[in-house]
Amino acid sequence: MEPTQPPLEQTKIVEAMWRSKGLRLTGPRRVIFGVISEMTNHPDVVELHRRIQAVDRRISLATVYRNLRQLVEVGIVIRYAFDHGRSRYELASRPHQDHLIDRKSGKLIEFHSSELEKLLNELAARHGYRIVSRRLEIYVEALAAADLRD
Repeated sequence: MEPTQPPLEQTKIVEAMWRSKGLRLTGPRRVIFGVISEMTNHPDVVELHRRIQAVDRRISLATVYRNLRQLVEVGIVIRYAFDHGRSRYELASRPHQDHLIDRKSGKLIEFHSSELEKLLNELAARHGYRIVSRRLEIYVEALAAADLRD
């Protein structure tokens, strides 16, 4: 399988961020960043490592953990620690998303609502603020079939 390569523009930004922290964008870091930048879901470490192994079998789980921690520290990756115990990751450069989290299964549903955005911005403005960052996690339970008929 051909090594995963992130888009050139993203790579330059990431390299600059790493250098500003006194670090280099090594081969394993480049693969980890490339794989996570291609994923459309929020992978946990095990899922991410499985995808990385398809690209480069030499990258260990410990290397993935260590580099994810560093990517989070320098602000390239966001770590989500939801109630069900597994941390999940996504690139910080993606537009924010809101999350529905199934309390029973841990299933994560990402959504975006322009109506919700508008409401939250209006709420902040009403109190004299503007939103610079936010995170919304809504923990849900599946409706019973009888509830769906009502």
